[in-house]
Amino acid sequence: MRGVQAAGGTPLTGPASGPDAGQPAARTAVAAGAAPPRMILVLVSVALVVLGLDIFSKVMVVSRLTGQLPVRLLGGFLTLALTRNSGAAFSIGTSQTAVFTAIAIGVIVFILRASRRIRSRPWAIALGMLLGGATGNLTDRIFRSPGPGRGNVVDWIQLPHWPVFNMADSAIVCGGVLAVLLATRGIGIDGTRARAAGQDNQPRPGDRPEQPRDGAGEPGTGVPGGSA
Repeated sequence: MRGVQAAGGTPLTGPASGPDAGQPAARTAVAAGAAPPRMILVLVSVALVVLGLDIFSKVMVVSRLTGQLPVRLLGGFLTLALTRNSGAAFSIGTSQTAVFTAIAIGVIVFILRASRRIRSRPWAIALGMLLGGATGNLTDRIFRSPGPGRGNVVDWIQLPHWPVFNMADSAIVCGGVLAVLLATRGIGIDGTRARAAGQDNQPRPGDRPEQPRDGAGEPGTGVPGGSA
């Protein structure tokens, strides 16, 4: 004990060793740095599923419905009708193909940048759907006629009183709705939950109430401080 006390300023506990060594530093790095790999995996998996289903469905529709009459299913509630869309989702802005191509690229870049700090599974799913949908339609604009950056998007799903769309459009809408719901509930992309206004000063579970002090003495004793 004297040896320890003689070494002034020497910490009483040495550096951690064994299997737990370095874990606090690693946790701090994860909290302040990149997103956990599992969240990136969720985002990429959702995006690849959406992209794969979109490409497969478009290939099948083009090969089977080109030059054919629309196919009515479910008593006319669902119609498979092949159309070529030079605009945005749901045939919006058909004369601005190049503009929407640039917007799609910007959306993809934004999602990829935002994914570096994602720590929420629902947000990973939402961004994955947005990424897969945007990439699916961008693939059409790059590789389909009339040329790169000006290609027409294949739409084939038609519902009553609704524009013709495709699976990429559906994923974009679902991902956007989920993102709005998460933001409305105060769930951040980093997994934190925003505290409602006026709740910052409310005691949290487990907090010890502050005891009143009389002068500079012990809490609640009325005895002033000082040495006997």
